[in-house]
Amino acid sequence: MRLLITAIATTIALSTSVYAEPELPSAKKIQFDLDQLDESGLYGLDDGKRSLSYEFCVPNDLHMIRTVQDIDPTVIIYLQSPGRIGCSSLEVLAIGETYQPNYRDVLTTLASLDAIESIEQFWGE
Repeated sequence: MRLLITAIATTIALSTSVYAEPELPSAKKIQFDLDQLDESGLYGLDDGKRSLSYEFCVPNDLHMIRTVQDIDPTVIIYLQSPGRIGCSSLEVLAIGETYQPNYRDVLTTLASLDAIESIEQFWGE
């Protein structure tokens, strides 16, 4: 009987680890809930849906800025503002929008870049 219980417990432990989706380290960089967004990248009530804006810092390097803009065509670069995220003097502020095709893939790709430390919801003023 003890052997049967051990076998069942081992099977359950293995099955949950095999079928559970592993969280990628880059997913932890996205500091807002993607589940609040619909398939178009919009959130809110049906009669007032809106795009979610997000901000992140990018090294002030033309190659890296172009890489980011190639990944996310909605990104606007701000050279003079640190944003709420607090970009350093060696970085520029980038603000993008979720209302775009494949927004989840875009965010995941951005988050996979070593140069990007965090992607946070932008609260415009």
